[in-house]
Amino acid sequence: MARAIFVTASLTHGGAERHSIAVMNRLAERGHECHAVYIKNVHTQLDRIRLRNGGTVQCLNATRYFDGRALADFAAYISRVRPAAIVAANPYALMYSSLALGLSRLRVRLVVTYHSTRLLGAKEQLQMMLYRLFFWTTDCSVFVCERQRRYWLRRGVFSRRNEVIYNGVDTEQFCDGGDPRERAILRRVLGFSDADYVIGVPALLRREKNHLQLVEAIATLRNRGIPARALMIGDGEMREAVEARARELDVENDVVITGLQQDVRPYIAACDAMVLCSFTEAFSVAAIEAMALRRPLVHSDVGGAAEMIVPGCNGFLFPVGDTKALVEKLAILADRTVSTRMGKNARDVVERRFSERTMVDRYERLLLDLCRTRSGAREAVAS
Repeated sequence: MARAIFVTASLTHGGAERHSIAVMNRLAERGHECHAVYIKNVHTQLDRIRLRNGGTVQCLNATRYFDGRALADFAAYISRVRPAAIVAANPYALMYSSLALGLSRLRVRLVVTYHSTRLLGAKEQLQMMLYRLFFWTTDCSVFVCERQRRYWLRRGVFSRRNEVIYNGVDTEQFCDGGDPRERAILRRVLGFSDADYVIGVPALLRREKNHLQLVEAIATLRNRGIPARALMIGDGEMREAVEARARELDVENDVVITGLQQDVRPYIAACDAMVLCSFTEAFSVAAIEAMALRRPLVHSDVGGAAEMIVPGCNGFLFPVGDTKALVEKLAILADRTVSTRMGKNARDVVERRFSERTMVDRYERLLLDLCRTRSGAREAVAS
């Protein structure tokens, strides 16, 4: 059994947070002692944490980017728990984990899972100059796809050990397209007819997700006579801009925004195809969830998209920002025979390569391996 602390910046709705919660929950189910620490008091996913075997949840209540009191509290927490490993999600959590570990004076394996491929703006570029130092002293960096690993290694972001573990989804929870009658009812509630070609976006409305491009694609498809409509599953800072652009293109009635949803599965099931137009992604969990629900995926060629999509088999890739190419791919999937076939293939790909079980197996082996080789870890690791 391994004893580990999982650290996130917060427990907000986000891919890195969902990933950490899934891994710690599943490891706890397997008998490992897992603890959760989140730095800032944003906890919309707190109720998803289900720890066993004495696992605890701790909020550091940091009120600023670098909070000395929160850091001291974290060091004291580490001294109480005495973990064999700390797993930090992304560089900010890594910084706190590394500094708190130093204050605790304990010898603990430190792992960082990195979920980004592109830095947005000068602020993040400057922060990475600092974060890089923490990567260098970390026992293992886990990247979520091979393309991301190569990208960061070329830029001097690496640790003593560098692994790739693909994100995975629960293939039992995300298992089918749902009851056809419930799907039909939800489509009607959302204002879609059976004849509509509903294209879903499983992403928060943030600038880097590029929802505006889909609005433009919807307008172009409809001008071609294809009854395309968009279902944007989520909410966010770009909502007003998306709605304004839809009005400008006279498709405001063809772009539906659901707001935040605790369970996205019925909404994905209501769609005929899914799309991600992102400027940047690492390896989208939302994309894999859509594929697991037998929905073909059209994805901008960023991050690990090419590692999950075989063009013409389970979806398509298109160059970032190329609306013409996006429209051409979406037009192909307007044929329901084609989209159904590709959706089945998408499910098969997830079952073979991107299941949550496979992901957790890899993390379990990694942590046990690191813990076994840590000098003085006997009290925290039982064979």
